[in-house]
Amino acid sequence: MPKYTNFAIVASFLGLWINSFFSNEFQLIVGFILILSFGILHGANDLALIKNVNPHNKVQNFYKVLLYYVIIVLIGATLFYIIPWLALTLFIIISGYHFGEQQWNEQLKIEVKWIKFVYEMCYGLIILFLIFTFHAVEVQKIILAITTIEVPNFAFLLILKILLSIFTLLSIFFYFRIERFKNYFFKELFFLFVFSIIFKVSTLIWGFALYFIFWHSIPSMMDQIKFLFGNVSFNNFKLYFRSAFAYWIVSLLGIALLYFVFKDQKIFNALFFSFLASITFPHVVVIIKMFGKK
Repeated sequence: MPKYTNFAIVASFLGLWINSFFSNEFQLIVGFILILSFGILHGANDLALIKNVNPHNKVQNFYKVLLYYVIIVLIGATLFYIIPWLALTLFIIISGYHFGEQQWNEQLKIEVKWIKFVYEMCYGLIILFLIFTFHAVEVQKIILAITTIEVPNFAFLLILKILLSIFTLLSIFFYFRIERFKNYFFKELFFLFVFSIIFKVSTLIWGFALYFIFWHSIPSMMDQIKFLFGNVSFNNFKLYFRSAFAYWIVSLLGIALLYFVFKDQKIFNALFFSFLASITFPHVVVIIKMFGKK
């Protein structure tokens, strides 16, 4: 998607311009709007994707998958309530893999699947820990609110260095193993440099929103539209939106309920990310199946 990549780069630097001229409150509001619109929407069509992955006996599969989906969401939410540190750790690891898979799935064709899995997860975790490192104080507060565990200042940077070391070693392995990897690798290094600038200069929510929307959610929606309808077009986007609308609205109502109950408490941020985690768990499974089917 070369044309879209150019758009994402321009949109990211436009976001940096907004960061320079508008207040943190404005960035917070716009950042949440982006996350609640494109961000939530990109994960709202999972049931339609599953029906295409398993096209036989669609009606029975639909209710079966819906039941599994609800169970996974409830397990995730319960885990955040009972063992929050474990749930948060799983959320970070799974999200890291999900981000890396979106970025590298088409570029890494290798027989040893576990090496591909580790590489994609490592790449996604580097993105997350870049955010954590540049906004350590805010992230520490969120983690403390969710888990009651205080993470030391050096932890984020230490983990980031370990991830970068693993990423470097695996990149050398792929460089000499996969021909097409060579050209794409240097593009990804440039993208990581762009992400680093965004996360360093922007506030936590604004920096996350710029990456999450322009580099993950929209490309993911484009992949999903291709999988469901054959190609990306405005008419197919309308079909995609119509299919996802009900689930998107239910998700927004859940977040709205959290906000109105906890809007005057600092714990809202923690609950917001916990809610995102609960709906992320099944979404990641669906996308893995979609890429496998492709």
